[in-house]
Amino acid sequence: MPTATIRDVARTASVSVASASRALNGHASVTAATRARVIEAADALNYVPHLGARSLSTRRSNTIGVVLPDLFGEFFSEIIRGIDYAAHRRGLQLLLSNMHGSAQETAAALRAMRGRVDGLLVMSPQLDADFLAHNLPKGLPTVVMNGRIEGARHASIAIDNQAGARTAVAHLVAQGCKRIAHLAGPAGNADADERALGFREAVAEMLGDHDPIVLAGDFSEEAGITAAADLAGRDVDGVFSANDIMAIGCMIALADAGVDIPREVAIVGFDDVPIARYVTPGLSTMRVHIAQLGESALERLVATIEADEAPEATAEFLTPELVVRASSARGDAILSTTGASTTGPKNRTQGRVV
Repeated sequence: MPTATIRDVARTASVSVASASRALNGHASVTAATRARVIEAADALNYVPHLGARSLSTRRSNTIGVVLPDLFGEFFSEIIRGIDYAAHRRGLQLLLSNMHGSAQETAAALRAMRGRVDGLLVMSPQLDADFLAHNLPKGLPTVVMNGRIEGARHASIAIDNQAGARTAVAHLVAQGCKRIAHLAGPAGNADADERALGFREAVAEMLGDHDPIVLAGDFSEEAGITAAADLAGRDVDGVFSANDIMAIGCMIALADAGVDIPREVAIVGFDDVPIARYVTPGLSTMRVHIAQLGESALERLVATIEADEAPEATAEFLTPELVVRASSARGDAILSTTGASTTGPKNRTQGRVV
């Protein structure tokens, strides 16, 4: 059967060749209806763009696609650093795309990788198996970073957020905290939701507090500053933040208001972004080895690309490590960690006090 061309796709979708090309490349000028019609035609014809056809003759394009929620901020910079390190070591190039938190832009970014890359790394806390199945180019090796893809055919590497939250709460309790508040991430974000769930379970179990203070946040420094104002006058002696940047904003705002950190309020963040060790006081946090996450995802993707048969799509979970710094350490209080487990395929890195 002859290989389908872009002209075949355009004819089947009843559009011009230029419109078909723009639709397949995620161009913003194409309407959603036209894009859907072109993609449906391309899938029906098993169309592979010219760049992909050329790479088929040489077997590889030596390019890896990376689709992230954002390309700015310390967390994403560290992810990219780890991916780039592993890619450079293997002589691979990276094609980066930012989805800006929009489902439509995420779909466009995924489809724009069609025929351009040998494999794809995707990070989005909002992704699910149905979304991937509908939007990923068929047959493209993919590893999902920090996503929950139950029952999917794609390998994933994710953070054990509930275990990390439990460890953070256990540490604050060991420092003598009796009333712990949680500064949460955005609702609907899988990481934020799991950290909030782990927090609620831990304070209920360890302190008998079934109605803890949970403040809404969005992972930004401004959310941490707002949370500090919300905590004024409340009987709170510990704060667990869903990420470091909010924790730093909250800690600095509380200190500016005259609150003694950690004697009056002990604070623990999540991620261990580089700046966490340089603020004053140094921020205690749950270390995620962010660059290692990116590096491991790239190595796993390459193994999938090079395999004679598609490997089993297992889920790997990384358990964060507790890093104790001055923002939570109270004298000679005993530090402790607590483990947690989740169901499903496992390959966990166990946490420890650092």
